[in-house]
Amino acid sequence: MSSYENPPTDPYGAGPQDPNAQQSGAYGQPYGQPYGQPAGVPQGVTFAHWGKRVGAYVIDALIAIPLFIPYGIAAGMASSSAEVDPVTGQMTIDEGSTGLALILMLLSLVLYLAYFIWNYCIKQGKTGYTIGKGVMGIKLVKAETGQPVGAGMSFVRQLAHILDSLPCNIGYLWPLWDAKRQTFADKVMGTYVIDQPKG
Repeated sequence: MSSYENPPTDPYGAGPQDPNAQQSGAYGQPYGQPYGQPAGVPQGVTFAHWGKRVGAYVIDALIAIPLFIPYGIAAGMASSSAEVDPVTGQMTIDEGSTGLALILMLLSLVLYLAYFIWNYCIKQGKTGYTIGKGVMGIKLVKAETGQPVGAGMSFVRQLAHILDSLPCNIGYLWPLWDAKRQTFADKVMGTYVIDQPKG
């Protein structure tokens, strides 16, 4: 028999098998995700209720309020240092207190930005939880993997919340009737907020 001849066929007529062909198991290819369960989210996980999401936001916002105390002090200083001449109506401002007021305003801004970056980008990106989400027992995850999204994508998701506010804030209400309880930002970013107590 020469090496150029066809190999013998199977006695049952199946023909030769290609050695590069993919082998399937005894019962064929496995099924995909069960109907109704998104990929990446483990079976039995529930999407966070809108009330829990609002509660988490309120907690995060309440924590930020003290960061604006220097701003309030600065605004009070600026308004108390202004004097209006009753004859000419011209306003004069004490420059010494204005400089201190500006420093306090900048301090307030820096404190808030540091809190925002740490809580919403770094902490939420690495763990899936902001402080408020941790208290409420809800977690932000990537829809494809079920894992936290990372700091960069968490920041981009915060920017995507602009979409939620554009049409009269309807994007923030969208989870009330959406099957996956997603805001517009969640849909664009491919994220879910799920019930998962911090533990």
